[in-house]
Amino acid sequence: MEKVRIVIAGPRGRMGKEAVYLTGRTDHFELVGVLDYKHEGKRLNELDDFTSPAYDVPIYTDIEKCLQEVKPDVLIDLTTPEFGMFHAKTALQYGVRPVVGTTGFTNENLAELEALCEEMDRGCIIAPNFALGAVLMMKFSKLAAKYFDDVEIIELHHDRKLDAPSGTAVKTAELIAEVRKPKKQGHPEEKETIQGARGADFDGMRIHSVRLPGLIAHQQVMFGADGETLTLKHDSYNRTSFMSGVRFAVDEVLKANVLIYGLENIME
Repeated sequence: MEKVRIVIAGPRGRMGKEAVYLTGRTDHFELVGVLDYKHEGKRLNELDDFTSPAYDVPIYTDIEKCLQEVKPDVLIDLTTPEFGMFHAKTALQYGVRPVVGTTGFTNENLAELEALCEEMDRGCIIAPNFALGAVLMMKFSKLAAKYFDDVEIIELHHDRKLDAPSGTAVKTAELIAEVRKPKKQGHPEEKETIQGARGADFDGMRIHSVRLPGLIAHQQVMFGADGETLTLKHDSYNRTSFMSGVRFAVDEVLKANVLIYGLENIME
């Protein structure tokens, strides 16, 4: 199989580090460079966590210089929404297919990337969650929502996470809303005695965010009906759980020429 030339943005972050390791253990992946806000001019294997010869690649702070010099096939971005958007746009403009694991993109961001994909005839994948089990949980939730109108989402993450609710919770709610009859849940005269007690309101559904040290990424989708409840639950206990989805996304984005928002759209 021909090698896939990959650049990773954010290699020193928790997810970025796992993505670097993924390239080292995937036979058809070749890491050719990384984007980082410091260490310009150094080699990645000069840093403490990456001493293997497999990581003897240049570190760049300038994405355009990086793309021009190493000519990757795919950019994996695991940074922030602001940098993720900038990196994805720049990559597409250079004919490079982005795989983005950053949440927090607006509808306007997605529309802009969709138009750019069409213009450049290149695919882009944005995944609110790379854990394949979490993606299946979202797909199963959409199926269950055809039969249960009442649903609440509880998402639990580590206390360093910046956005709430999580991108996975929002994406789950969006998928449910596609098939669920609009309904405002709870008692019509319900009153919060402490503001926020009932969580965020998304199309009548409620989303609750928990942030605690010790957690990684967890979500429950609870459906209720007369005399029964159905709970769909997924837990990621470490960040290697996301790497099967990253590998899948890299392989799939090479076949795509459109924007794909969510792995559920390409998982059978």
